[in-house]
Amino acid sequence: MKNIRNFCIIAHIDHGKSTLADRLLQTTGTISDRDLQEQTLDDMDIERERGITIKSHAIQMDYKEDRVDYILNLIDTPGHVDFSYEVSRSIASCEGALLIVDATQGIQAQTISNLYLAIENDLEIIPIMNKMDLQSAMPEEVKDQIVDLIGCDREEIISASGKTGLGVDEIERVPAPVGDPNAPFQALIFDSVFDSYRGINAYFKVLNGEIKKGEKVKFINTDKEYFADEIGTLKLHQEPKQVIKTGDVGYIISGIKVAKEVKVGDTITRVENPAEAIQGFEDVKPMVFAGIYPVDTDEFEELRDAMEKLQLNDASLTFEPESSAALGFGFRCGFLGMLHMEIIQERLEREFDMTVITTVPNVSYHAYLTKDKETTIIVNNPIDFPDPSMIHRMEEPYIKASIITKADYVGPIMSLCIEKRGELTNQVYLTTDRVELTFNVPLAEIVFDFYDRLKSISRGYASFDYHPIGFREAQMVKMDMLLNGDMVDALSALVHKDNAYELGKKICKKLRELIPRQQFAIAIQAAIGAKIIARESLSALRKDVTAKCYGGDISRKRKLLEKQKAGKKKMKQIGNVEVPPKAFLAVLKLND
Repeated sequence: MKNIRNFCIIAHIDHGKSTLADRLLQTTGTISDRDLQEQTLDDMDIERERGITIKSHAIQMDYKEDRVDYILNLIDTPGHVDFSYEVSRSIASCEGALLIVDATQGIQAQTISNLYLAIENDLEIIPIMNKMDLQSAMPEEVKDQIVDLIGCDREEIISASGKTGLGVDEIERVPAPVGDPNAPFQALIFDSVFDSYRGINAYFKVLNGEIKKGEKVKFINTDKEYFADEIGTLKLHQEPKQVIKTGDVGYIISGIKVAKEVKVGDTITRVENPAEAIQGFEDVKPMVFAGIYPVDTDEFEELRDAMEKLQLNDASLTFEPESSAALGFGFRCGFLGMLHMEIIQERLEREFDMTVITTVPNVSYHAYLTKDKETTIIVNNPIDFPDPSMIHRMEEPYIKASIITKADYVGPIMSLCIEKRGELTNQVYLTTDRVELTFNVPLAEIVFDFYDRLKSISRGYASFDYHPIGFREAQMVKMDMLLNGDMVDALSALVHKDNAYELGKKICKKLRELIPRQQFAIAIQAAIGAKIIARESLSALRKDVTAKCYGGDISRKRKLLEKQKAGKKKMKQIGNVEVPPKAFLAVLKLND
C-alpha cells in the first residue's frame, strides 16, 4: 500500500490537462508510442471534436524509481464549470491533485473553484505551470499568482510542458493512501459505465480491506448482493486481477443489467463481514431544466432506455416523464448548465441514434400561495405555474458569479451583467491587467446566452464560474405563445415582469421567420394571462385568381377574390399550424 499513489489533474478549460496526462502515460511506459494519439484518454468522438474533456478518465500506471515499483492511479478531470460534479467525485478518490495553470493565461475562474474543492477534501496540492515551451509564456507573473493563491514557495512550482515533456519527471510528493488492510472490505464507487455485453462496470477505490475474485459483495445503498465475477485494474484496457488491495483503484463486473442498481457514491462491502457505509457524495442539484421529447412519439420507450444508460455514465443527469400537448410524451430533464444540456443532446443522437426536440430551458422557482404563505411549491415547469390570483409571492434562484478578465473588457462585461439584472458585489485587481468581478445574478438570466455573449465581448479572455446562493423574491409572470389563438405549451416560459414585453416581441419575430407560410394567415402572439403583449402576422400564400380576367367588369374580379377569401377563412378554421423542431431552440438564440 505504501507504494500506491492516487492523484487527479485539475485545471481550467484548455490549460493542457489531457496533453500532460499523455506525457505521464508515455514517461511511465503505460502506452507505446505507436498507440499514442493526442489526448489519448478523451475517448469519446464528441470530446475529440470539441477539444474538451467531458468525462473523468481513470488509468493505472507503473513507475520505477530507486529500484522501488510504484503504482500510480491517475484521474484526468474535465475543466468546464458544467462538469464540476465529475471533478468532485474524482477528488474524493484521490490523495493528491496536480493543479495545472497555463503559463500564457494565468489563473482563471475554474482553476480557483476546482482548487477549493481539492482543499476541502484535504488533498496535497502540487502546482504545475504548463505550456512553458510557448513564446508567450509569462512564468514570473504566473508564479506570483500561484504563490498568492496557494501560499506555497516559488521553488515548489514545477515548470512543465505537456507538448515537449519538460518537467514531467519532477512530479512527486503525492502522499500514500491511508487505510487498514485487515479491516472489513470497504470501497467507494466513483464512476460506472455500461457495456452492452457484460452489463454495468463499476469503478471503485478500496478504502479498507481487500476484495478477491468470486467473493459475494453487497452494495449498501441499494441493498443488493452480487458475485464479483471479474475484478481488475484500469490500465489503457481493463486488466483482470485475482485480488485488489487497500488504497488501490479498480473495476468490478458482476452482471448487473439494471442501471438503477448502481449508484455513484455508494459503498461496496463483503456479505460475510460487512463494513459501514461511507459518507458518499451529496446528490447533485440540477441548475437548468428542459424538456426532451422524441421526434417520433413511438420512440418514447427507446428514449427512456437511452436516458437510463446515459445517467449511468453521467450521474449528474436527472429526468422524470412528462407530457406536452404539442410534443406528446417525453422527459423533464435537469442539467448542470447549458453546455451539459447540449452535450447530452448530442450524445443521445450519436450513441443511441435518437433524434430529439429540446424545449426552452428554465430554472426552478419557489411559489407561495395566499392561503398558505409558508409552504413552498416548487415550479420546474411553466405548466405547473399556479393561478396568478392565488400567488402571494414568487422567489427565483440567485447565483454568485465570479468573472476573471483582462482590465480592457471590464466596461462591456459590467454592462452585460447589469442588463441581466445582476448586482456588482466586488471588484479586485489580481494584477495590473487582470480583474476579478463578482456579481449576484438571477440564474434564469445566465441560462440563455450569457456565456456565449461573455466570450464574444471579451474575445474569449473572460473566464466564468458560479455557485448558487439561495432564492430571492421576484416578480415572475408566465408568458404563453399563441398560434391562431391556440397555446403552444412547449414555448411557454416564466419570465421577469420587466423583461416580458421585449422578450415576447423578440420570440414572435423569430417564430415569424421560422414557421413556414400556410394557405391561410397565421397570428403569432405572446400573452400574459388574457393580455396580448406582442403580435406578428404571417400572411397567407395565395394564388393569383384574377390572372385569367383580361379587362371586364370589376365585379367579376371582386367575386373571385371574395370566393378565395371565404375559402381561406374556412381553411383557417380547420387548418392547424405545425411548429418546426428548430423553432423550439431558436428562442435561445434571440440575439443572433
